[in-house]
Amino acid sequence: MKKNIEIDQKCTRCGVEYAFKRIGGKYKARIIWHLGINAELRFGELGRVLPDVSTKMLTQALRELESDELITRKMYHEVPPKVEYSLTTTARQLIPFLEHLNDWGHTQIRNESVSTVK
Repeated sequence: MKKNIEIDQKCTRCGVEYAFKRIGGKYKARIIWHLGINAELRFGELGRVLPDVSTKMLTQALRELESDELITRKMYHEVPPKVEYSLTTTARQLIPFLEHLNDWGHTQIRNESVSTVK
């Protein structure tokens, strides 16, 4: 079992709860989404595609995703240091679900903009 996930009886019976323990929070699903679009991103690039995230929170979310084996961190030994993040096979399985969520979000945005125009 993954290191930073506490499993209790309730969680083992509910797949949605388990999934949100792994990808819940403000940034994790968005990080997975952007890595799914771009294949590999460096820390600074992730910071640019997620402008509302602080360095501390981005670092924490990346560490948790790496600990949960949803992303891989590839470090190059050069100056300045270069680190690239990419999705694992497990995380790539989430992309179709995130695509549906993205489509749903765009539909809701269109619906809200139509209702405010009337």
